[in-house]
Amino acid sequence: MRGGSLTVRHAAIVDPVAESVRRDVRLRVEDGMIAEVAADPGTPVDPAEIDASGRFALPGLIDCHVHVTAYTADEHALTMRSPAYVTAHAAVELRAMLHRGFTTVRDMAGADDGLARAVDEGLLPGPRLFAGGKALSQTGGHGDLRAAGQLLYDPHPWTPGLGRVCDGVTEVRRAVRDEVRRGARHIKLMLSGGVSSLTDRIDSTQFSDEEIAAAVEEAAAAGLYCAGHAYTSLAVERALRLGVRTVEHGNLIDGPVLGLFLDRDAFFVPTLVTYAALAEEGERHGLAPESHAKVFEVLDGGLHALEIADRAGVAIAFGTDLLGPMRVRQPAEFRLRAQVQTPGAVLRSATTTAARLLGQEGRLGVLAPGAHGDLLLTRHDPLSDVTRLASPETEITLVVQAGHVIRS
Repeated sequence: MRGGSLTVRHAAIVDPVAESVRRDVRLRVEDGMIAEVAADPGTPVDPAEIDASGRFALPGLIDCHVHVTAYTADEHALTMRSPAYVTAHAAVELRAMLHRGFTTVRDMAGADDGLARAVDEGLLPGPRLFAGGKALSQTGGHGDLRAAGQLLYDPHPWTPGLGRVCDGVTEVRRAVRDEVRRGARHIKLMLSGGVSSLTDRIDSTQFSDEEIAAAVEEAAAAGLYCAGHAYTSLAVERALRLGVRTVEHGNLIDGPVLGLFLDRDAFFVPTLVTYAALAEEGERHGLAPESHAKVFEVLDGGLHALEIADRAGVAIAFGTDLLGPMRVRQPAEFRLRAQVQTPGAVLRSATTTAARLLGQEGRLGVLAPGAHGDLLLTRHDPLSDVTRLASPETEITLVVQAGHVIRS
């Protein structure tokens, strides 16, 4: 991603960690990186500079659970589409995410290193993309998208599905090594049943302890980590005990498992907005009736899980997990989380905590020298009302990525 240069004058800089605002600041970006954050000199604003008077500057937002290739909620149908067709849809969504203020995203199954490179090289406009390739699933697990009456499974790596099937320690090791070979930045494991899968139960546990441990070991050997799709306390406990670093969803967790997050320095990535969207309009966008019924098993638990994790001091990152046309709801996650978290906590989840999850502490999620030149200007202070970020088309007046003005 080629870096640009620009200067922002008279900005009010929002610090999500200190929960403070530093006013009348000059921020300078050189070659895509922040070079200076200092008191504004008070000289006249040059026409080439950006006058941010009356605006609040915050770091570019980070979404740690997206599916940029999932243009439909019918994940079974997705596996049968042309990769070129799916990529074209992904290009549209990447641009839309960037315009919503998300300058970095972590794809949690579907996007590969080729798509990430296309963004990085400027071939496609989009957020900085941390792609994990395909999620690993046992036969009949959440990543096995065959219908019950379907026998054949197409393991070709370019089939545009979200998952790949592997059984037994040997196959799991081979699958992790292959995803690493293909450029994955993390490894996702399907560790419980899910909503969109057609042949499992929400409360099932998936993969054996030995298989999970093998995946974690192979990922660690490559300097990567494992993320685990899991809903129940039992599935989450297994994941954390065996070394999985991030837990996705977790709608049905209870208090006892929270201590494991703290002991293992693990991250929790709730995805509240996707369940609200699936409940309201999932069937209209391809979600099978049997999957739509499963949404209501986890819908009400998500907010409670977020609340108890927040109170326990768990590291919580921002995620949305939306599919198809429902991805337009991405910013609505801010409004849902604000029901049980403070504005500062919600903002940290999409900036500093998310950056730490990605191993990019100090480089993403902050406005400081040495960080990437990703920033937003907003009309209001998000530390006073973070729900305004749920309406980016009116609230965000400027999006900058790597020093380039994306939307003004």
